[in-house]
Amino acid sequence: GLGSASALAAGDPADPALGMECGGRYRNPTEVQMSQLVLPCHTNHRGELSIGQLLKWIDTTACLSAERHAGCPCVTASVDDIYFEHTISVGQVVNIKAKVNRAFNSSMEVGIQVSYEDLCSGKQWNVCKAYATFVAQGKATGKMKLKPLAPQTEEEKMEYSIAAERRRMRLAHTDTLKDLLTNSTMQTERENGDCHTVVPAEKTRVESVELVLPPHANHQGNTFGGQIMAWMENVATIAASRLCHAHPTLKTIEMFHFRGPSQVGDRLLLKAIVNNSFKNSMEVGVCVEAYRQEMEVSRRHINSAFMTFVVLDQEGQPSTIPMVKPEAGDGERRYREASARKKIRLDRKYIISCEQTKVPLSVPWDQSNKVYLSYNNVSALKTLVAKTNWVLATEIDKVRMYTLEEDKYLSFRIEMSLCIDATQAFFLLSDLRERHEWDRHYAAELVQQVDADDMIYHVLSQTVSQDNKPQDFVILASRRKPCDEGDPYVVAFRSVTLPTHPPNPEYTRGETMCSGFCIWQETAEVTKVSYYNQAAPGYLAYVTTNIAGLSSDFYVTFKACERFLQKNKDEITVGLQNL
Repeated sequence: GLGSASALAAGDPADPALGMECGGRYRNPTEVQMSQLVLPCHTNHRGELSIGQLLKWIDTTACLSAERHAGCPCVTASVDDIYFEHTISVGQVVNIKAKVNRAFNSSMEVGIQVSYEDLCSGKQWNVCKAYATFVAQGKATGKMKLKPLAPQTEEEKMEYSIAAERRRMRLAHTDTLKDLLTNSTMQTERENGDCHTVVPAEKTRVESVELVLPPHANHQGNTFGGQIMAWMENVATIAASRLCHAHPTLKTIEMFHFRGPSQVGDRLLLKAIVNNSFKNSMEVGVCVEAYRQEMEVSRRHINSAFMTFVVLDQEGQPSTIPMVKPEAGDGERRYREASARKKIRLDRKYIISCEQTKVPLSVPWDQSNKVYLSYNNVSALKTLVAKTNWVLATEIDKVRMYTLEEDKYLSFRIEMSLCIDATQAFFLLSDLRERHEWDRHYAAELVQQVDADDMIYHVLSQTVSQDNKPQDFVILASRRKPCDEGDPYVVAFRSVTLPTHPPNPEYTRGETMCSGFCIWQETAEVTKVSYYNQAAPGYLAYVTTNIAGLSSDFYVTFKACERFLQKNKDEITVGLQNL
């Protein structure tokens, strides 16, 4: 993990509790900035900033932000995927900004944005965005309980809300890989068949030892997480170079977590090997173990990470990578896992890193991307909920309808307050098979129970399409209970495609980009139910000419929903079915 540092971090010149600067502009009280001029001592042979050095700066800035919120030393627990978009040259300036997105019990998520600027032209470019988890270290008992964070701006509210989803995804990461390896008939043939060079993986193996000295650690003696990451990047680069006999460029570090601390006086043994190579990239696995004395037999596993490298030619284009021949046994396992990780990494980048509006509606659902589609489904709805520029369009008998126009999207929010327990409303509204009781246009069949929180339904709608045919949908329904006090219950819907349910000529296949319910327990008796729907571009022309009719139709449906909830508010079997 990582501890305090006194770096070149810019603090707030005014009261941090208020998050205000001298000029009165709001600034997140946990925000920390670092700016570093890239000097020759920070660079590799090409005059580019070493990624190891950048990781140290990122980790220091993020830790200072975490410590500002916690008020005590913090250690790095994990780092999510980092995609490096640009290399940074000597003489340019690196700007790093970190702020706490959300505090859980003893851990907090810190969001980090890295950019660089050219001092001559004044231009700036994004390098990467990262999320790291830090754990606060109390003096006596180790972990300590953190005070909650109160997000203020639209962006802060969105990051705060989605942080719970990212945390859920981190916890599911290991299971996702196991599922893919168990359930898939993955192709393990080499993709780069046009490359005739085959290198035994054993020839890429690197082993290196580092002695942890006081400059490598914080005032509590814990090794800086960024320092460990820098050492890992070093051995991984050497392993990659041994495969391609060239100078590789690091493109991705896959999410990893620190399994335990390391202290001053530890010997860290770092091992790296190329697990697999693809046409234009290779995965290097790195393992870090710690021991105190040379005679010690048992070693502590500190962490393992997987890094993806490319080799760029003179035009900056990726070159073809030689093939790897894995060692028997563990080497073959790592080889297969590297292929699985590549698929998962592409899914994760494609589905999660995209802006919501750029993720195609027809993303095929499968076992390996189910966690990411679920994340995308819930985070899209939470993003819509966090928007601040909703406009009240109509209010009929305490049913309020709001609209939100952004770019080519028109979104609706219909809400009401009623006397029902929020948990009961959540269970009643999350089962689409019950929806026909209040929405006469709707009939749903459960196609697949993915897990306790995600279901896929085939929905038949009597609403006639432009082709004069009824519509059908294949919908992923993802539900979430509150992560913390004040959070809503969430039921999110989005379209997916399933090979078992191709479009039927009798129906027009409809698609929903983002819709669902958010349910807040306002008081002991009163619950607020809000329904959100982000209309796709094709729907826009119809909506803008029919806003009055649409609002009255929504009103009738929502009042029917209210009667359905009231009728079943004490139905004990609903809760029992969902335990």
